[in-house]
Amino acid sequence: MEMRQLKAPLEGLLFASGDEGITIKQLTKVLRINAEEIEVLLDELKQDYLEENRGIMIMQSHEVYHLTTKPEHSSYFKKLLETPQSSRMSQAALETLAIIAYNQPITRTEIEDIRGVKSDRPIQTLMSRSLIEDVGRRETVGRPILFATTKDFLTYFGLTSLDELPPLPENVDDEEIEHEADLFFEKFNEKT
Repeated sequence: MEMRQLKAPLEGLLFASGDEGITIKQLTKVLRINAEEIEVLLDELKQDYLEENRGIMIMQSHEVYHLTTKPEHSSYFKKLLETPQSSRMSQAALETLAIIAYNQPITRTEIEDIRGVKSDRPIQTLMSRSLIEDVGRRETVGRPILFATTKDFLTYFGLTSLDELPPLPENVDDEEIEHEADLFFEKFNEKT
């Protein structure tokens, strides 16, 4: 593949690396070109963002490269952060929230064992909405992070303590448990 054709995948890698960013060493391994060629492509991308009056730019912090927004547009980003979130939470996020609320403190692996699927994104969503938080680490191999609900969770649902959570019925199948959780968290989606 011609080096210029790697500019788009490079841009995608910068985006996909998120807040962690990516190093030239990592880029050379993924794109299979040398560091000098990576630097040429990075310079071209930087120039593209300048010339085309785009909303993002490439930032370098130490040896790590990130995509970031341009400082001159910061007033728009502040408005976005001040605007209440109006998007509804996904079913996965609601299920994850119910599992955490009734089983806290709980690790990501335990949540995934109950749900039967990966829960990285729902946990990230709940953390960003301040409905759950990291409350320490379990004293086992790997010391996994423990998650629990926050004061914001209690406030949002009009609870003064977790003791006020409605009890889960005994001897029910998974479908009934999901229905109970849906009823309880339906209030959340009505507000958002």
